[in-house]
Amino acid sequence: MSAAAEEVVTEAPAVEAVPKRAMTLGYGTSLVVLAALVIIPLLVKNFIIFQMTMLLIYGLAVLALNILTGGSGQFSLGQSAFYAVGAYTSAILMEHVGMNYALTLPIAGVICFGFGFLFGQPALRLSGVYLALATFALATAMPQLLKLGYFEHWTGGVQGLVVTKPDAPFGLPMSQDMWLYYFTLAITIAIYVASVNLLRSRSGRAFMAIRDNEIAASAMGVDVALYKTLAFGVSAGITGVAGGLGAIAVQFVAPDGYTIQLAISLFLGMVVGGVGWLPGSIVGSAFIIFVPNIAEGISKGLSGAVFGVLLFLVIFLVPHGARQVAIVAQQLAAKLKKN
Repeated sequence: MSAAAEEVVTEAPAVEAVPKRAMTLGYGTSLVVLAALVIIPLLVKNFIIFQMTMLLIYGLAVLALNILTGGSGQFSLGQSAFYAVGAYTSAILMEHVGMNYALTLPIAGVICFGFGFLFGQPALRLSGVYLALATFALATAMPQLLKLGYFEHWTGGVQGLVVTKPDAPFGLPMSQDMWLYYFTLAITIAIYVASVNLLRSRSGRAFMAIRDNEIAASAMGVDVALYKTLAFGVSAGITGVAGGLGAIAVQFVAPDGYTIQLAISLFLGMVVGGVGWLPGSIVGSAFIIFVPNIAEGISKGLSGAVFGVLLFLVIFLVPHGARQVAIVAQQLAAKLKKN
């Protein structure tokens, strides 16, 4: 290497592999959002609390998909299958084994992690639309598998299983819905923080290197096969926990509740929230929960058409999702501070 080349190498500025602001909110904004999530349930009715609980649960599922697609660049339309496995795991352990609901969640996460990791092995040979089609097939097949008579004793077959909603522990003076909301909020915060730290870690940098250029990542010594399957496993594990929480919140699991429509909704939530931006998972979750209700309120007969128009407007106006809105808001705030 020549002296000039050595000088260029030594003087090249270091580049941060994982921009912190690309993944999370600032501390001030995070505290405001957290305070709102803690206080609002104290001021609203149980039905609104239930909706907020589902907002957090779907937000976890969208976050899991964001780690897989936004983190490692792998497309998946099969998240509903992992969600169903997690939901049925918690429901079966609670109703057939009598296990405490809180203990069923890590078990659901571990089982779904293994399921996702194993599914990621044959999926290594696929990429792009072919991987999306493979996961689409998984999501399509899962409801039918849950209806098989061989599993009917455990799954309840077509009729499904009824799940008992837990009471608040230690005699706390709060309703079942409120307790389950704060329980879900605590788990959501823990998984969110762990996910941010994961993407900032060595494994997260490996995910993003694979996402940006798989050949270059392999040349740099990244074990592409290991990290791609690991991304599938982590995403499936978080989705399984979300599925378990969903089963407890809804108090019912049935095969027809985990169709391909759920998988598409989660993918839509990721796009609306901003691919690769973890805080956008909650925004995307809010979109898939509340916008269909708004569309039905506008026109019950044409609710699907109204929803399609609203979705088109969102994608047309903010193609990068909520992340784009957050960046614009941040720039405006910076200009106001200067003035």
